[in-house]
Amino acid sequence: RVLGRILAEDVTGGENQIVLERGAMLDEAAVDLLEENSIDAVTVRSVIHCDARFGVCAACYGRDLARGHRVNVGEAVGVIAAQSIGEPGTQLTMRTFHVGGAVSRSVSTNNVQPNIDGTIQLDNVKTVQHADGHQVSVSRSGEVVVLDPQGRERERHKIPYGAMLAKPDQAEVTAGEVVASWDPHTHPVVSEMAGFVHLIDVVDGLTTVSEVDESTGLANIVVTDPKQRGAAGRDLRPMVKLVDAKGGDINIPGTDLPAQYFLPAGAVITVSDKQEVGVGDVLARIPQESSKTRDITGGLPRVADLFEARKPKEPAIMAEKTGVVSFGKETKGKIRLIITDEEREQHTFLIPKYHHVTVFDGEHIQKGEIIADGAPVPHDILRLLGVDALTNYMVNEVQEVYRLQGVKINDKHIEVILRQMMRKVEVLNPGETNLLKGEHLDRGAIADINNAAMEENKEPAEYEHQLLGITKASLATESFISAASFQETTRVLTEASVNGKRDELRGLKENVVVGRLIPAGTGFAYHTKRRESRAQEEVAVEDIWEALPVAEGEPSDTAEADVSADNSGDEAAAV
Repeated sequence: RVLGRILAEDVTGGENQIVLERGAMLDEAAVDLLEENSIDAVTVRSVIHCDARFGVCAACYGRDLARGHRVNVGEAVGVIAAQSIGEPGTQLTMRTFHVGGAVSRSVSTNNVQPNIDGTIQLDNVKTVQHADGHQVSVSRSGEVVVLDPQGRERERHKIPYGAMLAKPDQAEVTAGEVVASWDPHTHPVVSEMAGFVHLIDVVDGLTTVSEVDESTGLANIVVTDPKQRGAAGRDLRPMVKLVDAKGGDINIPGTDLPAQYFLPAGAVITVSDKQEVGVGDVLARIPQESSKTRDITGGLPRVADLFEARKPKEPAIMAEKTGVVSFGKETKGKIRLIITDEEREQHTFLIPKYHHVTVFDGEHIQKGEIIADGAPVPHDILRLLGVDALTNYMVNEVQEVYRLQGVKINDKHIEVILRQMMRKVEVLNPGETNLLKGEHLDRGAIADINNAAMEENKEPAEYEHQLLGITKASLATESFISAASFQETTRVLTEASVNGKRDELRGLKENVVVGRLIPAGTGFAYHTKRRESRAQEEVAVEDIWEALPVAEGEPSDTAEADVSADNSGDEAAAV
């Protein structure tokens, strides 16, 4: 994936010697060198972060994929990107794939095994110590990082809630050794402290049913779906609460929240009332089978949905803040979820009851983590996790569709289109500029305004990126001729004339419409030369003016009139 990219930072090998310098292009020989030094990750330049005001710079684009050298200035990379994504579209199917079945479920991963010898580091993992000595993960966004002997990160594995850790932080591991393991088919509810179980609203026949497991012959208590309960059981919320020997509440360590765990529909309760439990014991298991089998839209419709930045029908809900989860009083159709941040401020979110909430009372979550199942919303990823997270998500999702059809597309084509989708920004705080809060403008324009403000030691404006679908992005372009030639011609032209817009004719489309040479390829050189000669002519006219003798004293009215007449003539010649 790094072939043909340009390095943004020096790459160091063993003993910190520089293998490749910043600004080097990664050709085949350089990629072999990276493999020899077993370097897995490098920082490369990307068009997403390119600061070029118009178009992208050659260094951020990297290699011209047709010719194998650094891309020429004036190459129409946007057209190439659009054609590269559009052409294989003829090979994509329009049908929906049915993914997931007995086979694909049985191969889901259930442990972490490093591929190299090294040291493990637990990142964002909160654990509790089980009675038999091993650690149990009680955080949702935890990761195990594998470091090589030089201390460089080589691998990163996500570990789910309830995973058992066989190794502590900073422990030495060998390749193939199991570091963490979990049951891929169920999601456990783990007790974070010792105490006695108190089952609340668990009424057999009303909120729960007894089911006999065919394989083991044991009876399980399963929580029923609120929709299938009678009127009496609809408002009851089954939960497991931990109490001390006297029946008093036990708080989760470090918080003033009682240790209680709400049980969603389908949860299998594995403890009985008044049973004593230890730290890290499993109180209930939530089967994960149901969510895995779903139809995924494959082929062209999926690519269209991604590039049009459409919101999915059943969106995932992401945490807006980092903090501790608790549940408030429910309304008729919604669950009230409260996140208490580190400043003890509470943020309330109402989530529809048909969403399966995947977090528990008292759990610590990070901003941008998924708290209710569903398909991720690209706009939320951009707003909560930033530009890089959205780029990774979009590139991977688009590539996934083409990969199923055996089509190879270079990532940079998708990035070029993403850059255009993220061209607009919304002003959050105008600072000491003339902008207004909530104003939408181009990324390049706000960069110019902020640079000018900082030169005068004024406070720059704060902004956030907006994600527009390709149709909307085309209509929101700076050139009104380009937008009018695409869609909604009357509206675009009326707005342009009302606002007195001026088209600089910078893009290809507007130049085609007015019948000029396009500013790409040989036309790029022609337009550059034309601009340079115009600038030289203007300089020459200024020199002539400076050379003119100025009479001493006040100039007469007639002299002034002559000068202005001459001036207008010079301007006409220079244009």
